Amino acid sequence: MSSAATPGTPLPVRTPGSPARGRHRRPERPEIPEGAPALLLAVPSADSAEARFVADEIVSIVRGEQPGIDVTAAYLATAEGSEGSGVSELLAKAAAAGLPAPVVVPLLPGPHQDALAALHGAAAETGAVVTDALGPHPLLAEAVHVRLSEAGLARADRARLFTINTAADGVVLAVAGGEEAAQAAGITGVLLAARLAVPVVAAALDVPGSVQAAAAHLRETGVSRPALAPFVVGPEVDAELVASVAEEADCPAAAPLGAYPAIGRLVVSAYLSALGVSQGQPDRPVPAF
Repeated sequence: MSSAATPGTPLPVRTPGSPARGRHRRPERPEIPEGAPALLLAVPSADSAEARFVADEIVSIVRGEQPGIDVTAAYLATAEGSEGSGVSELLAKAAAAGLPAPVVVPLLPGPHQDALAALHGAAAETGAVVTDALGPHPLLAEAVHVRLSEAGLARADRARLFTINTAADGVVLAVAGGEEAAQAAGITGVLLAARLAVPVVAAALDVPGSVQAAAAHLRETGVSRPALAPFVVGPEVDAELVASVAEEADCPAAAPLGAYPAIGRLVVSAYLSALGVSQGQPDRPVPAF
């Protein structure tokens, strides 16, 4: 098994690992071609301790899902003292070392045009492939549901007929990336509404008044306890913005998606799709909550 790159060093080329053996081994993972490019997990934020924590956790999940992948996290912007961790820097170093152009997977649950445009611009000079955002996908609706349940704002399992006094009867699905991103979140909103059996309205965290308007709309339709569900991984927005928007809309808020395990699985899936690698069995079915 190969080792991962560290900031300041070129991205390595994937080397094949050893297949698992034994009666009780896990199902075989997709075969990745020898010499396949590295996976560059593009974090749409500046390099910071908070962003690194989330990115490192997701990198660990990716390695657990597919140990043969060489994966490194990089950032759209770098802070003072963190040179060598930017997307453009790592792509340039890989090119200078004669390595295959990495596959760039944005750490975004949905379209964020500013961040994606910046990534495509950085990748254009080296020919690196930039995949689409990770969603919409049922696993992301599951992740939002779990974060709401952790905050006491939704039942964890609809089959368990107990009452949660703080459960929301409507949800504002708050995204980053403007009104276009909010419109694209409609599919995830439908999936989430089906899971929770409550109305869900998408809104943009970074558009003034968008979340408040969505919460007001829910109240006008009879919702008495709307909740805010941040449909963001975390690094792409300021945590203080989420808190202030939730306060202005008078809604309790769940946590961002963070390093939810399914996000790592979706990152792997995006990488394999970019390589044209057959992924065999589809994603595990999402349980009905």
